[in-house]
Amino acid sequence: MTQPPAAIEVSRLVKAYGGVTAVNDISFRVGRGEIVGFLGPNGAGKSTTMRILTGYLPATSGSVHICGLPVAGEPAEIKRRIGYMPENNPLPEDMRVSEYMYFRGRLKEVPRRKLGPRIDEVLEICDLKRVRHRIIGQLSKGYRQRVGIAEAILAEPPVIIMDEPTIGLDPHQILIVRDLIASLRGRMTVIISSHILPEIEVTCDRVLIINQGRVVAQGTPAELRRDIIGRHAYRVEFAGDPLRLEAALGAAGAGARCARLGDAGTDGFRTASITTEHEEDLGETLLAALLAQGLRVRALAREQPTLEDVFLAATRRSWDVVAPPVSAKTGAA
Repeated sequence: MTQPPAAIEVSRLVKAYGGVTAVNDISFRVGRGEIVGFLGPNGAGKSTTMRILTGYLPATSGSVHICGLPVAGEPAEIKRRIGYMPENNPLPEDMRVSEYMYFRGRLKEVPRRKLGPRIDEVLEICDLKRVRHRIIGQLSKGYRQRVGIAEAILAEPPVIIMDEPTIGLDPHQILIVRDLIASLRGRMTVIISSHILPEIEVTCDRVLIINQGRVVAQGTPAELRRDIIGRHAYRVEFAGDPLRLEAALGAAGAGARCARLGDAGTDGFRTASITTEHEEDLGETLLAALLAQGLRVRALAREQPTLEDVFLAATRRSWDVVAPPVSAKTGAA
């Protein structure tokens, strides 16, 4: 049985402006129902790529397919299949929320008999019912962002593309928008560009990292930690001779070493950061080795590298070595 096409399929995409190549041979796939984070430093080519995906900007070469349809060949059909929320989402400040949703629904060709119930539904989903009669220009930044998301999902498109949906929001508003995006998982395919890496890590199934117009890493957060950081880290609080710590790490093996050693406190305990090259959890082995050296151990905890650690390592590596994109796993269609 033939599998349905991926929600988004990008093949060898290139975009050049004069003598500057903003997007350089990017390829990736996004499966149906996935939520994918799209990360990169300023100027890496994120916004350019997203504008090409939506059909707002033509590519120099390469291809983009949305739900199996070519973006370049069928722009009108593509726009029916995409909900797009650009950065600094422009909204008409003199319209009421309900008026704007009705206006956008008619432009998106939602049938009149379905539009009213659908507006009620998206206002409920986005927690906007209490402000449905408010003028958009009088709303807070958080409400305006939710209006943008409501507009993007109004016509129930299979693909949603969001460029910095949480920019300028306070922590409470970020949490609301994050939960709203997570609620779309499985129903719609969502690709999000953001600089708020903890939100991407919590919300997204997979992450793509680009730099200098190239894909430098992609995969789940766990895969990226393993492939890019390539080690486990532990934090230990102990009392005793630091030379015995070195002996304990040598006995534990697996490339265990002390990456950082703190000063002893008034109680005699100090903190050390330990890294290993072993893929397995060595917490029990490390504890046994430390105790065997006569050290007093108050705490031993595994430290999880953050997505920010992964992002910095991946982009730093791509700056250090100008080479083809890092090979990586793609998501299932």
